[in-house]
Amino acid sequence: MHDEGAAEPATTLDATLGFCSYSFDGEGKAEAALPVTDAIRQPYGIVHGGAYASLAESLCSRATYEAVGPENLALGQANDTSFLRPCSEGTVRAHATARHRGRTSWVWDVEMRDDEGRLLALTRMTIAVRPMPEQAG
Repeated sequence: MHDEGAAEPATTLDATLGFCSYSFDGEGKAEAALPVTDAIRQPYGIVHGGAYASLAESLCSRATYEAVGPENLALGQANDTSFLRPCSEGTVRAHATARHRGRTSWVWDVEMRDDEGRLLALTRMTIAVRPMPEQAG
């Protein structure tokens, strides 16, 4: 999704936070996992709210791009995440469902659960779909 001549970033947010095991079924369902490590815990030892919001946004942006790219970009437009239950260990598992798949925006609902299936956080994510900018050169 970038200029072929541009240098790859040394580290992405996804890699820094440790997102793994991504999947998208092409029909509006996507999943990802985030192992709980010190990198995503806040000072009280529980998963930082920003980690949930970032997981949801990365998951939905990536899944939308797989459906609309490479001629279009998929960019986070709105992220409303509610934190319901603390988590301090294991893996956060995100399950996203596309509720609207439009020409200029997609809307997703994301449930994030712990290893025991307990609901940790909910996100309503809007992804903007925009034409890929013209490449110079």
